[in-house]
Amino acid sequence: MPQLGETVAEGKITQWLKSAGDPIAPGDNLFEIETDKVSMEVPSTTSGVLAEIRVPAGAVAPVGAVVAVISGGAARSIGTVGARHASPLPMATSPSAPAAAAVRLDPFFEVRTPARNYGPARLAAGAAVTPLARRLAAESGIDLARVRGSGPHGRIVARDIESGATIASAVTPAAASGIGQNAEEIKALYRAVQFEEQPLDGMRSAIARRMVAAKQTIPHFYLSADLAIGRLMELREAANATAAKNADGTPAFKLSVTDLLIKGWAAALQRVPAANAVLAADRLLRFAHCDIGVAIAIDGGLIAPVIRHADAKSLPQISKEMKDLTARARARRLEPSEYQGGVSAITNLGMYGVREFSAIINPPHSSILAVGAARRAPVENADGSVGFASTLSVTLSCDHRVLDGALAAQLLEMFKSVVEQPVAMLV
Repeated sequence: MPQLGETVAEGKITQWLKSAGDPIAPGDNLFEIETDKVSMEVPSTTSGVLAEIRVPAGAVAPVGAVVAVISGGAARSIGTVGARHASPLPMATSPSAPAAAAVRLDPFFEVRTPARNYGPARLAAGAAVTPLARRLAAESGIDLARVRGSGPHGRIVARDIESGATIASAVTPAAASGIGQNAEEIKALYRAVQFEEQPLDGMRSAIARRMVAAKQTIPHFYLSADLAIGRLMELREAANATAAKNADGTPAFKLSVTDLLIKGWAAALQRVPAANAVLAADRLLRFAHCDIGVAIAIDGGLIAPVIRHADAKSLPQISKEMKDLTARARARRLEPSEYQGGVSAITNLGMYGVREFSAIINPPHSSILAVGAARRAPVENADGSVGFASTLSVTLSCDHRVLDGALAAQLLEMFKSVVEQPVAMLV
């Protein structure tokens, strides 16, 4: 099973595109997998014959598990394979070929070659914790001494950290309910009413784990502000009205309010560089550019693809990229590199009529900006009279380990200034 992202621990094979006995050429799509975030087809990296399918369609396998065996291909050496993997995995053998050892060709296939004795010490080499698991534990504040390893020879792997498999502080479904009750105890409270039971799918389970961990390990604090967006809306209308036309007569771009807010948020972070940072265990990482995640609702959950270097991109570029990312996110066709990383995020529920709300930070981000619905509100003019203006409420959730109150207030003040004088985001 291939690694489709640093925080992805397992994948579900939805269908096999080849059958046992089929000839395989490099680049042939072999099967389709689905994780909590994406669906994609997996190609072969070698030629041969698909000798055996070990994980059937519909089954879930952990990252690194052997799902198929390709025979007749050209094997690579263990040394070559070791350079591609953070931790060596035990070799497997097939009952139908007792004189053959299975040498790792890539993360999810084996190629049978004449048996060679590499010795158990070579196979079990390495620390008791994988580098990725160690980093995830540091980010989440988890004591590795309290974690049970589920990897080969009891090794602690990333999925052990993500699942919270600790001896004394596991994040279990019962703990996630908030009152320490398991599923059967909660169901017992509803014996007299009719209900339908629906198990959590991979995405919803991952969201539950990550959000519980984020709320428990990140010291959140919140700041809110009302923004006057009259000039921002005028800029949007003028830009859309003067957009160049494609060959078919359609506009080359159509800016949304979210597009403008992404640009404005990136501009604010660029002007308050101390806030353009994330926590990495015992240090801060401060960035030259602003990578902004944008929460997108998809079937069964949400995902936050990242607009890279949003501070350096034009509004039409941001708009085009957002439309592409949104379409592929809803089709679950994003690459892991498109939704990992970033320094902050924006989540907008204004289209649902939500006036204001607070969001949970998605690590490793250090902040998230929650955007409510635009509305007309009474305001006092400079001469003391009362008029109406278009306003927007936003709430900034901050990681207090990275941003103190004054720094966060400075960042929100800068964002308010950029939005209310939107020409500032264009220079």
